Amino acid sequence: MGDMAPTYPFSETDALVLDPTYERLRREEPVTRVTYPYGGEGWLVTSYEETKFVLGDPRFSRARTVDRDVPRMQPLIAPGGSILTTDGADHTRMRRLVSKAFTVRRIEELRPRAQRIVDDLLDRLDNPGDLVEGFSMPFPITVICELLGVPFEDRADFRLWSNQALSTIGSYTPEEAMDGVTKLYAYFADLVAKRRAEPTDDLISALVAARDNEDRLSEDELVRFGITLLVAGHETTANMLANSVVTLFEHPNAMKSLNEDTLPNAIEELLRFIPLGSGAGFTRIATEDVQVGNALVKEGDAVLVVVSSANRDESVYPKSDELDLAREVGQHLQFGHGIHFCLGAQLARMELQVALGTLLRRMPGLRLAEPVEFRRGSLVRGPVKLVVAW
Repeated sequence: MGDMAPTYPFSETDALVLDPTYERLRREEPVTRVTYPYGGEGWLVTSYEETKFVLGDPRFSRARTVDRDVPRMQPLIAPGGSILTTDGADHTRMRRLVSKAFTVRRIEELRPRAQRIVDDLLDRLDNPGDLVEGFSMPFPITVICELLGVPFEDRADFRLWSNQALSTIGSYTPEEAMDGVTKLYAYFADLVAKRRAEPTDDLISALVAARDNEDRLSEDELVRFGITLLVAGHETTANMLANSVVTLFEHPNAMKSLNEDTLPNAIEELLRFIPLGSGAGFTRIATEDVQVGNALVKEGDAVLVVVSSANRDESVYPKSDELDLAREVGQHLQFGHGIHFCLGAQLARMELQVALGTLLRRMPGLRLAEPVEFRRGSLVRGPVKLVVAW
């Protein structure tokens, strides 16, 4: 291995292509030392079993990354007070406050509204038109805004701030990234004050009540919760939706096989197959020595997993690099695993079903009208523009 662990990421993110190094590592060294863009050396986990193990084991702490210069993908050091950086009882307390809004039953109640939003957006889309600006971005933004109680007309602002906050190397400076976070924080603090003065029937008002009447959240946690739900609730789904369309264009036979019955399973395979993250995810710190696969991870070591590599593990998914919409997918790791399993998984599934189902039904001749250009320097992969005709 030499004195210096290889630098990570191994190459610049290339559209929806996974770096071939992952396949080699899964075979030869699924838990390996690398040097991260920020914070120095840590472990990188690329295989399915070991990724699932790290995500599910409480000895790998997110809380230990708070306010520390740990090995990581992003310039910003993780702040406290977010559900993303809590462990154990703190995490359970925060999750319980919003889990009611994301149950299967509540999400199903949102389906007719999601359908109306999709139909409305497609009615207004130019032919040819940009599917990102006109459809895949505004759809989940509208849904999460309505759920939270965030004014949709502010979307241009919070989209910019969220892009800054989610930036990796090169797209924004660390100062701009921090500025995005600061502005999101101020925006939400203001929104919380408005809901406190005039409560409405939305998630922010419910969180304000939990804070004020039951003292179950600090003010800082309340604001950060809103930011997390807003950013996570639109960035990932919007890009996943656009990436799914691009992937189906690249697999026309798969696209032809889609119908209402096959769609739910097809979406699970798309979630498995598409590398949504541009690399390793959130850092975890080992709270004691733990054997992970081939490696002894020492207490205090940083461990990062690559979900998109784990989802291509040949030992779990034969012919893993092939898109097979009829595949028995089982438990892919796109939504994570363990206590930080994505809160909005059911919402994302419903949104993808409604959006892709409607696109294919209403626009059977859907085709690419110009080459796709992908974002660079972001934690989440996705097209900047996706111009289609039908």
